[in-house]
Amino acid sequence: MARYALMIAALVGFLVTAGVAVLLLPILQKIRFAQPAKRLTGPEWHKQKAGTPTLGGLAFLVGSVCAAGAACFGLNFLDAKLLNTHQKMNLVLAVACAMAFAAIGFTEDCLKVVLHRRRGLHAWQRLLLEAVVTTFLLLGLHYNGALETGMVVPFVGYFDFGIAYYPLAYALILALVNCVHLTDGIDGLCASVSFVVMLGFLVICGLLNAFQLSLFAAGLAGALVAFLLWNFYPAKLFMGDTGSLFLGGAIVSIAFCMGWPSLLMLLGAAFLLEGLTVVLQLGWHKLSHGKLLFKMAPLHAELELKGWSETRITAAFAALAAAMTLLALLFAYVS
Repeated sequence: MARYALMIAALVGFLVTAGVAVLLLPILQKIRFAQPAKRLTGPEWHKQKAGTPTLGGLAFLVGSVCAAGAACFGLNFLDAKLLNTHQKMNLVLAVACAMAFAAIGFTEDCLKVVLHRRRGLHAWQRLLLEAVVTTFLLLGLHYNGALETGMVVPFVGYFDFGIAYYPLAYALILALVNCVHLTDGIDGLCASVSFVVMLGFLVICGLLNAFQLSLFAAGLAGALVAFLLWNFYPAKLFMGDTGSLFLGGAIVSIAFCMGWPSLLMLLGAAFLLEGLTVVLQLGWHKLSHGKLLFKMAPLHAELELKGWSETRITAAFAALAAAMTLLALLFAYVS
């Protein structure tokens, strides 16, 4: 029954996302809710992307939420033993957290497109809102009895961090969510890497007896396949900040709700690499009084300036994500 539930979640995620995208695209074109030019510098072809409809993340948001809901609702009638109250609360918490991050992204999209504010929210405003959502997630885990102050460090062992766990949790969540956001820079990149990560969660949730969260992962995986029909190069629809922050929120919430936040260091490696290049660029720029370590950051922008095509970059990042996902599977299996 569990296998069929996962298949149904993936299928519902795919079909609902495809249907929403078909309806959403002409609406966005009509109201001219389109992608502004993201960069002032960089490859010339990015200027051609201005005017492409954005806010497409709403499609896979609706698709994945409907998929998880439909699968959970169906199991209540067919085999209620698979989901107890505690598990249902964890699933609701993961979905709600992802949607809360998406709401921040939606605000940014509206500020960029409607009010023509190129950067959307100020950095401190977005971080403050993300910190509020992170607090909501940790409090939800606490009240559901799923919050511990320790974690298993990959291939090292279990450590109880005590009170230091909380700043570490905030740092990891905020870093990962914003690294996912950075990856939404070229056609299909963020969605492709996130799809690989969701496949990893799908298997790991089974290994670690977190079946309820695998319903969300399966639904989102199916939804991302449908979205890539519009988002893969050349993109006809962008996910916008709504979509990228939803994906970031989904990734961190699944990991924390299953009690294995340390998995983010492996499953999120491709995203964290993007963020690391930005941190190194900014740090070197400050220490060297204006010099640059890379031609451009994050990493995918550097590769573009070196002549890599968008499809080659997407394939390379997806391959890296797949390799790290296999490592995460090995880690979960031996642990």
